[in-house]
Amino acid sequence: MSRLVISGASILNRAPADIVVAGDRIVEVGKPGSADTSGARVIDADGLIALPGFVDLHTHLREPGREDAETVETGTRAAALGGFTCVHAMANTEPVADTAGVVEQVWRLGKEAGWCEVRPVGAVTVGLSGTHMAELGAMAASAAQVRLFSDDGKCVDDAVIMRRALEYVKAFDGAIAQHAQEPRLTEGAQMNEGVLSGTLGLRGWPAVAEEAIIARDVLLTQHVNSRLHVCHVSTAGSVELIRWAKSKGINVTAEVTPHHLLLTDELARSYDPHFKVNPPLRTTEDVLALREGLADGTIDAVATDHAPHPSEDKECEWSAAAFGMLGLETALSVVIESMVNTGLLDWAGVADRMSVRPAAIGRVKDQGGLLEPGQPAHVTLVDESVSWTVRPEELASRSRNTPYRERVLPGRVVHTIFNGKPTVIDGRTERVH
Repeated sequence: MSRLVISGASILNRAPADIVVAGDRIVEVGKPGSADTSGARVIDADGLIALPGFVDLHTHLREPGREDAETVETGTRAAALGGFTCVHAMANTEPVADTAGVVEQVWRLGKEAGWCEVRPVGAVTVGLSGTHMAELGAMAASAAQVRLFSDDGKCVDDAVIMRRALEYVKAFDGAIAQHAQEPRLTEGAQMNEGVLSGTLGLRGWPAVAEEAIIARDVLLTQHVNSRLHVCHVSTAGSVELIRWAKSKGINVTAEVTPHHLLLTDELARSYDPHFKVNPPLRTTEDVLALREGLADGTIDAVATDHAPHPSEDKECEWSAAAFGMLGLETALSVVIESMVNTGLLDWAGVADRMSVRPAAIGRVKDQGGLLEPGQPAHVTLVDESVSWTVRPEELASRSRNTPYRERVLPGRVVHTIFNGKPTVIDGRTERVH
């Protein structure tokens, strides 16, 4: 059985320790220098912070069908570099992941790539059409063991279908992950609705289009006693609605993206399509409310909404450009800048919002555990003292549509351990099989 010693890491930025891994489990955590290193591979982690491997609830891997933008191989390699040991692959592929066959294909591609665990998200409706419910039970019973279902990119706007889906997933402890966007209120919308959208001549995307769906869905969830997850929350009003729902005991969880914690709609002044995203970048007031919601636990998780696009879909005029941004390799750094350096989260909080809670929401076994003996060996080692400049051509993703081009970001993942094996060493990927 292979042995690995992570020497001198500060677990959750607390006291340094040696972490001993045998096979795919942590078997010992002791004082620095106490571990027996004979016959073991040693990773010098002095000065590094050890966190449980990150779990992303919202990743677009594009395969099958849009391999020009991303593949499971390239997307999960980017995930490993970002410190992720598990990602949830969204269903808007070609063909749509609305059957057991397609979700099993994505799951097997993840197994073959080996960079991290891939958990497919099944579509709620056939072909993301919003009209007929997909084979939720068959996807749940498949080898992929799907527990999250979403038409992300499109809202399940039919209240009857949403109710039926919420009722159906109760049988296997699943959840519906809603893309909250009332379609009639956002027809042709290009950016956040406000004075700036009028100034720029871009059709506005009102906050109420998100908030109205969240309000409806938390009430439906309460009515049928099911489980709702709200994708990419972006407005202050949405935070208040989720806070209210939780105060009433409604089983709702929510995620926020790194870009909605840092960037605002002011960036649209450049007409640079790299800042075009769904939901749109909002106001400074919204950003501050999202940060507060993540800090106090109203928002449960950080999820990247990693959305790769080929260059022709972004290197064009704003109105014709695709919505979406890369997120996997920059997620931690953006969280450090927006939440850690501002004093809103400590490192235990980062572990909770980027690992523990996402794993629980996705019902992912053997992910999100504390770094203790007996736990699975999924470990992310971070150097908070460094900074780096984001250069799109140096990212592992097949696409280049990052909103952080040439931006200096704080902190970086140095090593990633997945199932007891290093996938990233000194900031570079290392083949695990």
